[in-house]
Amino acid sequence: MGSVKDRIVIITGASSGIGEATARRLAREGAAVVLAARRRERLERLAEEIAASGGRALVVPTDVTVEADRRRLVERTMQTYGRIDALVNNAGYGQRGPIESVPLEAIRRNFETNLFALIALTQLVIPILRVQRGGRIVNVSSVAGRIARPFSAVYDATKHALEAISDGLRGELAPFGIHVIVIEPGFIQTEFLRVADEVSRSVLERSQPYAPFLADLDRRYERLRRWAGHPEDVAAVILRALMERHPRPRYAVPGHARALLALKRWIPDHLFDALMRRQMGLRPIES
Repeated sequence: MGSVKDRIVIITGASSGIGEATARRLAREGAAVVLAARRRERLERLAEEIAASGGRALVVPTDVTVEADRRRLVERTMQTYGRIDALVNNAGYGQRGPIESVPLEAIRRNFETNLFALIALTQLVIPILRVQRGGRIVNVSSVAGRIARPFSAVYDATKHALEAISDGLRGELAPFGIHVIVIEPGFIQTEFLRVADEVSRSVLERSQPYAPFLADLDRRYERLRRWAGHPEDVAAVILRALMERHPRPRYAVPGHARALLALKRWIPDHLFDALMRRQMGLRPIES
């Protein structure tokens, strides 16, 4: 792209966290941002803020898991601007709990939001980008897309699958001048953990054999906050991915995310697993 000025960018999950920060950053750079999320009031406040700063924002309340909402999002964007230059697939949430305790229906819901709805929206946008002979699809994955963790394996599996979909799609769309880019945030200070805890509360409450580990895990996550990045850090990397003439397939952010992925790449799995168990306090139970 070279610049995002006057580019039309759809951002899902734009009502908070990474999506909200990305909308602000792209609007400051001159992009027209299409704000999609379920919480209309938050989207409208964000759009007013962007407009007050001289930017352009279109609010389209959207539940990405609803087909009619996805179609309305794309149709409203085309009716308003006549084109789409980029899609930032950011909507998603975390599911916590030991696999033994997570109901299959909860697993399906997590995949529906984090993967299947994302694919369905992307399928609506691809023909537009293909006819235009160019564009970008930015999929917000996670370090968890390449490092699965105890008690977060369901969410991590959705991101592992997203990485595979992105890699396949990258090859399929390259002949049409469409770039597919994966963003891999590490621990970021957003609503993510709070929402994951709320969604997972009933699962965690009936995971009694794992209770000591889960309680200790919460304390460890609190200590990790000092290493956490900020949504603006991720927004800056998304902007870079949209602007670079030859974007990389993956961008990890912040520094601790890159360090973890390097460690995973260079040490044997059994050593990495042992390190992960130690860091998460998963010691053998004494009989």
